Amino acid sequence: MEELVLEASNLVKKGSKEIILIAQDLTDYGIDLYNKRNLSDLLKKLSDVDGLKWIRLQYAFPSQFPMDILDVMNERENICKYLDMPLQHISSNVLKLMRRGITRERTIDLIESIRKKVPGIALRTTLIAGHPGETEQDFEHLQNFVATTKFDRLGIFTYSHEENTFAHTMDDSISPEVKQDRANKIMDIQEQISLEHNLAKIGKTFKVLVDREETSHYVGRTEFDSPEVDNEVLIEKTIFVKTGEFCTVKISDATEFDLFGEVM
Repeated sequence: MEELVLEASNLVKKGSKEIILIAQDLTDYGIDLYNKRNLSDLLKKLSDVDGLKWIRLQYAFPSQFPMDILDVMNERENICKYLDMPLQHISSNVLKLMRRGITRERTIDLIESIRKKVPGIALRTTLIAGHPGETEQDFEHLQNFVATTKFDRLGIFTYSHEENTFAHTMDDSISPEVKQDRANKIMDIQEQISLEHNLAKIGKTFKVLVDREETSHYVGRTEFDSPEVDNEVLIEKTIFVKTGEFCTVKISDATEFDLFGEVM
């Protein structure tokens, strides 16, 4: 933990404003070092680093999710109200085949609890279409889940049969065409959800971190967006804005995956 805090401090001294904690299973942090899940303590120590403006959490495993990190998120202003939780699927049948250690019912309860505990949190998830054993009914459950849960951010991959994985022993009988068709259907649903969420932001102001400058505009992100995978804010060049700095932006327009605005 001390090494991570030192690394974060050195990065901030060099100009970094945002730190992303990323792992295969971030919520297991501490088990090998301290014999307990200790992510909440790490977050507190990182949050105390002078000059660190944003801390972002990615890849939180849903099984045995440590709810105490949400208390820290509420307490500390520099911990983004953002959580990337790759659920992979929602059908209990497929989750069992994936050995995810969680059921449909527990997943839904967890999402509801997180949203209740941290109002306004942006939830991102990643799903897989066409896993061996996924039936048409399983996929219908997945479609309905995406439509009703309305994730802020969502990505989906088609299943890829890889050696040295548990699923490689299973029959990969779903055709690539069917896998892609299922993935496309999920993204069609998510595009409409994302558009609804973005249109609701028009007229509101957000703190934006400017990532880069392009010919006609600046490009930045809100605390609800991770770099490279989430929405971006395209900012009019009405006044000079320095890359790597924060500004307040009023949203004037929106598309499915982009916001447009001007510096206040």
